[in-house]
Amino acid sequence: MTARAIFTLTVFLLWTALLIPVQMLLIRIRSPLRRSLPHFYHRSVAWLLRIKVRQIGAPAAPPVLFISNHISWLDIVVLSAVTRASFIAKREVAGWPFFGTLARLQRTVFVDRDVRRRTPEHRDEMRERLEQGDSLILFPEGTSSDGLRIQSFKSAFFAAAEQPVNGRPVTVQPVSLGYARLNHMPVGRRWMPIFAWVGDEDLVPHLWRFLKAGPSEAVVEFHQPVTMEDFASRKGMAAWCHQRVLEGLSDINAGRTAGHRTPPKPVRHTPPQQDSAPAVEAGATG
Repeated sequence: MTARAIFTLTVFLLWTALLIPVQMLLIRIRSPLRRSLPHFYHRSVAWLLRIKVRQIGAPAAPPVLFISNHISWLDIVVLSAVTRASFIAKREVAGWPFFGTLARLQRTVFVDRDVRRRTPEHRDEMRERLEQGDSLILFPEGTSSDGLRIQSFKSAFFAAAEQPVNGRPVTVQPVSLGYARLNHMPVGRRWMPIFAWVGDEDLVPHLWRFLKAGPSEAVVEFHQPVTMEDFASRKGMAAWCHQRVLEGLSDINAGRTAGHRTPPKPVRHTPPQQDSAPAVEAGATG
């Protein structure tokens, strides 16, 4: 296992080093391929890491604000393998060695999540990117989870969806992401720490443990797209998206067949959900 992990890491670093200058050039000349290369790159990385990505549903036509739960650094690989989108991440990521460079090359939008006075500035930056035709992926929990629960969605992050973009309402699409199998067996509670990266755990040991773990399967479910016109407020949209994502993750964790639910149509009221609400369990087997 250790020899394979070393081989995988070596190939990953060489492949990444080869494509970094290509993406830098594409960004500099503003080529449309600057959106496609990260998608191609992460599909190849998923293959290299032996992650089989099972997709349920389809992403809406760009530009889209995707709303996803957040479990691990692996989410970047998995979501980028099925979408052509940039991420919205905390500003600290920009300063991370190596991975900060990759984030910038994927044209990540960096935000100060704990500085509320900068919310309008971040909203405007996200809207500008949407106006340019870019899709964005938002993790509205504001942190990663243990893969078994979902924290409440902070409604302030939905500010970019409140005003039309290019004369049309912003399309918002909830996405459920989970890790279902490891070594062809259900992950369950016992093995979820192989995937989940939470707390103060250092990235390198977690990456190394994953590389030695074996082949895995991730599941991504795209839910019904909505717009702010379907809701009375962004709190209502945040609560509705939270429920869709929770349902999807519950099915993934329980090993149930997903994708056959008929989600209720959004209603124009604000459900009683507070930003400080506790995490909600998304049941897992094992």
